[in-house]
Amino acid sequence: MAADPRIPVFSVKDYASFALAGAIGCGATHGAMTPIDVVKTRIQLEPAVYNRGMIGSFKQVIASEGAGALLTGFGPTVLGYSMQGAFKFGGYELFKKTFIEQLGYDTAKQYKNSVFIGSAALAEFFADIALCPLEATRIRLVSQPSFANGLVGAFGRILKEEGPGSFYNGFTPILFKQIPYNIAKFLVFERAAEAIFKAIPTPKNELSSTGLTGVNLLAGIIAGCSAAVVSQPADTLLSKVNKTKKAPGQSTIGLLAQLAGQLGIRGSFAGLPTRLVMVGTLTSLQFTIYGSLKGALGCPPGVEL
Repeated sequence: MAADPRIPVFSVKDYASFALAGAIGCGATHGAMTPIDVVKTRIQLEPAVYNRGMIGSFKQVIASEGAGALLTGFGPTVLGYSMQGAFKFGGYELFKKTFIEQLGYDTAKQYKNSVFIGSAALAEFFADIALCPLEATRIRLVSQPSFANGLVGAFGRILKEEGPGSFYNGFTPILFKQIPYNIAKFLVFERAAEAIFKAIPTPKNELSSTGLTGVNLLAGIIAGCSAAVVSQPADTLLSKVNKTKKAPGQSTIGLLAQLAGQLGIRGSFAGLPTRLVMVGTLTSLQFTIYGSLKGALGCPPGVEL
């Protein structure tokens, strides 16, 4: 069967470039957002203590621990989200193209929402395997500042005292958080960008680089805010589960059920305003950086439906 000219051919180098662009975009943006993430995590873990909103909680952390506390967990954040970004963006390009090839371009276009959802979910599953140990390390550092000095010390202490399996105590909640988050992120971005391109008078292939950057930023903000709301309850659970030790004989699912019951609906959305700011900003920047780096690295455009 002849190849469909609407489906580009990607080389191993192309996929490596997609992964590199995703790693840089996610590592840089999550690293820059470390102070906001520290405050958001504190609000989730101790809402009775950090109950003054985002700005008030910033001041509270600085007053009690110094400005340096806002960079707690910077190392595992950058490394963990760089690895996640490589799998997230590189995997999304791989799975989307694979689905389109298997379904045929016309069928895939008819069911493009399903293609976007499936590609995002699969990419995120593998990305979370890479992220989970470093996210557990980050949360331990943020929730227990005296636990260790930095990434290497915290990772080593957890490994020595609790074993390698403890790094994946939060794997179930991270899947519940990140897979819906990533589905919303890519699905909403694809559809928002499509709507924006249709709404502006200049055809996409005639837009300047500045125009394309503006579309990526706007679609990214919409996608990021949608993804933040969808995944907030699981994000709060993830923060709690990495700080709470299981009772003897208690399963991870049992611990999650216990924590969910304690939190309730209101508690599950603790820290949402802070996370909307953080996720909306970093998602828009990720798509912008990713698009720019793909061009700089000579990547071909992704498959469009």
